Amino acid sequence: MSTAPGSVMHIGELAERSGLSLRTLRHYDEIGLLTPSGRTTAGYREYTESDLERLLVIRRMKPLGYSLEQMATVLAAINDATQQHDMAELDRFIADAEDRRTTLLGQVAMADEFLTRLRSLRGAEG
Repeated sequence: MSTAPGSVMHIGELAERSGLSLRTLRHYDEIGLLTPSGRTTAGYREYTESDLERLLVIRRMKPLGYSLEQMATVLAAINDATQQHDMAELDRFIADAEDRRTTLLGQVAMADEFLTRLRSLRGAEG
């Protein structure tokens, strides 16, 4: 299901489109990481496409090992950079994310080596 530009979605659609659980989305709201753009008169959360984009940024930071506090800092820097055109802090976060990615690639390489060793042991039994 796709939401038309300018329209809102409820938490269930946001969860479906982001691949995150309702529990996670509620937690992000509670800690202020992803606040809904609005609420209905009945109190239901309403999210926009911009909220979804912010959530997808959050989801992309998770595998790089950012804490929730660090995520909030990065999101604030992104917001500040786009509003004030000050890219220095954003450049620092880019460098940090590149370092984290390099570390993650090293971990994947080690996992691949481990799997190769295990598979060779299985072949040696035969």
